[in-house]
Parts: sequence; C-alpha cells; structure tokens
Amino acid sequence: MPEFKERKLVTDPQKAFHFTDLQRLKPTRENDPYEYQAGWGNRHQSEVIPGTLPVAQNNPQEVRFGLYTEGITYSAFTAPRHSNFSTYMYRVRPAAAHKGYVKIESKSNIENCFLSINPKVATLPEQAEWHPFPLPKDEEKIDFADGLHTLAGSGDPNIREGIALYVYMINSSMDRRAFCNTDGDFLITAQLGNLDIKTEMGKIFLQPGEICVIQRGIRFCMNLAPDTKVARGYITEVWGSMWELPDLGPLGGHGLANPRDFLYPVAAIDDDLHVDWQIINKTNGQLVTIQQDHSPFDLVAWHGNVVPYKYDLTKFSSQNSTSIDHTDPSVFCVLTAKSRDPVTPLADFLWFGPRWDVATNTFRLPYFHRNSASEFLACLYGQGLGRSDEFLPGGGSFEGCHTPHGGFHEGYQHGMRIHEAQPEKILTDQLTIMVESSRLFLWTEYARVGCGTISTHGTDYKVWDALPDRFSTNPKAKELLARLKEDKIAEKKRLAPYYIGGFSHGANTSMTEGVHSKELKPYLNGTHETNGTVNGS
Repeated sequence: MPEFKERKLVTDPQKAFHFTDLQRLKPTRENDPYEYQAGWGNRHQSEVIPGTLPVAQNNPQEVRFGLYTEGITYSAFTAPRHSNFSTYMYRVRPAAAHKGYVKIESKSNIENCFLSINPKVATLPEQAEWHPFPLPKDEEKIDFADGLHTLAGSGDPNIREGIALYVYMINSSMDRRAFCNTDGDFLITAQLGNLDIKTEMGKIFLQPGEICVIQRGIRFCMNLAPDTKVARGYITEVWGSMWELPDLGPLGGHGLANPRDFLYPVAAIDDDLHVDWQIINKTNGQLVTIQQDHSPFDLVAWHGNVVPYKYDLTKFSSQNSTSIDHTDPSVFCVLTAKSRDPVTPLADFLWFGPRWDVATNTFRLPYFHRNSASEFLACLYGQGLGRSDEFLPGGGSFEGCHTPHGGFHEGYQHGMRIHEAQPEKILTDQLTIMVESSRLFLWTEYARVGCGTISTHGTDYKVWDALPDRFSTNPKAKELLARLKEDKIAEKKRLAPYYIGGFSHGANTSMTEGVHSKELKPYLNGTHETNGTVNGS
C-alpha cells in the first residue's frame, strides 16, 4: 500500500496550486466579507428587504415603499433572447434627479481614439517591456477617477468597435464620487491591494488574482479595503462587444472557467442616502461630472442580467496535453470578446497559472512563434512569464502582431536536449495574465514616455547569442547538403533527354531542339553551372 499523506491546508491564495487547496466551504476567500449569487448568464434577482421585488410584473403602478422603477438596457429591445440584456431596478431616487453635466479636471491620462490619424498615439514596432507602473506618492491623494491611465488600444468607442488597455494606481478611496463608463465594459484585474467595489447592484470584494467585469452604464465606486493603503491593477475595455465564456468544443460541458464560479453581488444600499455625490461619466473617452444630492447606491431591489460579476482566477480548471506536444494557448482562455469577424475574436483574456506539465518526448516550453495577434502580458504575482528577469509584478510586456518572440533562458537549452522528462508542477506561486487581440495596438504617450518605466527593446539582443546556428557547423548536415546538390544534378541529367527536341508535327517542326535546349544542354555535355562556376563531367 502506498504511504498515506494527508493533504496540507493552504491559507495564502497566492501559494495555492488551485482554489481547492484552501479547503473552503464557501465560494469566496477567507477575508471576503460579502455574500454573492453564483452562476454565469443567469437572470439574477436580489432585494435588501424581502418582499420588495414586484411579483409577476416589472413596472407596477405602485412599488413597495414608494420606490421608483428604473430600467437599464444593454442591448437592442428586439435582440434575440440569447443576446438580450437588461435589468430592472427599484431605487430610492431616480438617476435622472441631478443638477446637470459639467466638465471635470482629472489627473488621469485617458485616451480612447485609437485611429491612425490621431497624432497622440503611435505604433510600437518591436517588443516592449515595462517595469512596475509607478504608484502614487504618499503626499498625493489619488482615487480611481484620477489614477486611471490608458496604455494602448485599437478602434474608437464612438464607432462602437475596439479595445483599450489601462492601468490604475490609487492610494485613496472615492469619497462620495462614483464612476460610470458609458463607452464599454471594464474587465478589472487586481494586482496589488484589496478593493472594496460598490456597484449599483451590490458590493464586490476584489483581491489580487481575481477579476471583475463592470458593464457599460453601471455606476460604481472603487474603494480601498481597510487593510490596503495603495492598489494597482489592469483594465481591459471592449467597445461594441462583451465578455463571454469561450466555447469548449470537444472538451464538453465543463472546464476552463466554469459558469458556477462566477459570483454576482446581492442588493445593498448606503447607510446615508441624502448626501451630495459626484458621478464621473466617461463618454467617448471624455470625462464629465454630474452633481446630485443623493447617493447613487440606493437600489433596494433589482432583477436582470446586466449585473457586475467577479471570478477568482485560482479556480481556473486548466486543460493541456496528456501525451505529447504543446497545446495552443487558447486552452487558457478565461473570457473572450467577439469581433465582427465570425472566426476571430476581438480579444481573449488568458490565464497562466500553476498546473501540471506531463507531455513526453516533447519540448514543453513555448516554441518560438510569430502570432497573428497582439499580446500584452502582466504578472500579478510571482516570477512572471516575461521576456526578461525584469518582468515583475505590476509591469507589462508586449509583442505586436507577427513579432518574432520566444524564450532564451537556460531552461530552453535544457529542454532542447533529448532526455526523459518527468511530470512536474510548473508556475507554482505565480500568476500571469495575457490580453490577446486580433487588432493592431496603438500606444499612448503615457505608455511610451509618461509612465517612465518602459524598455522599448524588451529583450537585450545579446541573449540570442546563447542560441547559435548549430546546423551550418554540423558535419553530417554539410555532407548531406553536398549530396543533395549532386543528386539534383544527376536528376537533371536523367530528365534532360526527355525535354530536348521540338514538336514532331505542326507549326514547330522546324525547331528540332525545342525551347528547353538552352536550359538543358549543359546537363547533357557536363558543362552546367553551379553557384557561378562551370562544372565538367
């Protein structure tokens, strides 16, 4: 009988091979204070006071407690059922009750016009790498509305098509300020610091290694958790599309990011509903603000399928080859956003975390490649998967469309040698994400200069000296190449007589040697040229 070893309890999610190592009986981490509803794609419903939701109708003549009915639509009214999205809200005051829109000054660097005619954005033609993006100084007070910076993108929200990448660095909660993005959907990835996100539908606690999606038009307030003084993370915004679960194909009905692991908030309202609030709207990449004398977080009840949600990346059920070869990275797709091209996504959000590597007789590391997609990688914690040792948590790495890339460290040298490879756990205690897009990215001035952490080479060119040309110096290869040349000449000699001579009848009977004689006669008399020299037989 094999020795029985009791499974060890892991308490730090960043040290867990998988969420199940935490041995939790609830679907959340230990320090998450909130309750959630589970299940991707459901029409959820929630109420602060039981009995508040109208029964069997959406817009009753009188809502309980004198609440106001308000609807938010995400799709066209007549969209097919599978793509029809809306939520009914029952709130203390209508969102329309405000004092008008005014422009606002912000310390953020937001750019949303990623068209080639915009002089503010430019191409990065080669690999690039960013050291960790700079955190706010202690003497500054930077909340989400002031700490959001666009890195890159493609398209424009005005034409409802495209994508944008951001980083956020904050050291302050939003003090009676809320944010509303009317351009697209935010996919927020926490890298440093815990976030307490208040949304109209309820509260979400977000930690490094978790993601949250907030759909366009939904108001939210991003606050620092009590144990957090500074926070940093990444945001991927899509325009004219939405984040969806990828199809699983032959995997069947389960695997990758499972639907039951997506968590949705329950209804919650502010304790003080009658104080001044500022709502900051992003529209066409421009910030304006609304002043109002009541809290936007006053939904006593709601039901629908336009609801923010979160997902713990440590729950990802990874799939890979159990025999040979290197499976395409599409098997690490958490969420995807469709494009107008039915066979090519606008963006894929990928997970690279702890897993078993078991392929035999196989070079297991990623082979050198030139992908048709643009790739932006970010390390959330651990060592990361960047192009150099300087790819650290909080930074970034980029390879543009068809930019050659691959590894160069000692592991590549070892992996190329024939040896008996044993199953092994890889990428333990680390987590890296990648945004892969079919679009060509244009980069903002903040990403190229302003952040102050970019290395436009990404990789020191000298590292490739560790991967020399072994083919040209291989004696056997030289011998076989010479033989191939001889064989080709011999084959030409063998075939030459068949093509010498003209047609036996018709218009070309006078052309006795035919049109190929000049080309093939040298092979018959042994005076053919090879590499500029005349060879005799």
